[in-house]
Amino acid sequence: MVQIIDGKALAKSIRQELKEEVDKLKEKNIKPKLAVILVGDDKASKIYVKNKSRACEEVGIDYEEHILSTDTKMEELLNLILSLNKNDKIHGILLQSPLPQHLDINKAFATISYEKDVDGFHPINVGKLSLNQDCFVSCTPYGVIRMLEAYGIEIEGKNAVILRKK
Repeated sequence: MVQIIDGKALAKSIRQELKEEVDKLKEKNIKPKLAVILVGDDKASKIYVKNKSRACEEVGIDYEEHILSTDTKMEELLNLILSLNKNDKIHGILLQSPLPQHLDINKAFATISYEKDVDGFHPINVGKLSLNQDCFVSCTPYGVIRMLEAYGIEIEGKNAVILRKK
């Protein structure tokens, strides 16, 4: 059996739900803000970051970008992450990967506060996920799970092929 999943329609519906949640937070004087760090000039990463900016704008989340050059030193990256961790106006941090090879991505992810780690890559979030505890979950697999749930598709014991329409 072939089932086509309309990811764009589902994403639109989810963004509407998020907008309503963000509006409720704003009524409580909480203005959600995402900080995105992009190191280097990877074309796919630039597109991804641009799409995140657009999605934040659509749901009413404040957004700030930190674009760092390819030759950024590890200490500079970690200092930026630490300053974002301390900033009470920043509620989430996304470190766009891949990073240039001379940077230690695992150390960078571990430096992001697990409470602000929207990608779910901090070791604490990975551990909580494996224990089925509440935590940030990596957005791509979570998005796939949300699609499957929305369409009532059971996956246990099944094989699947996922195609992306360009």
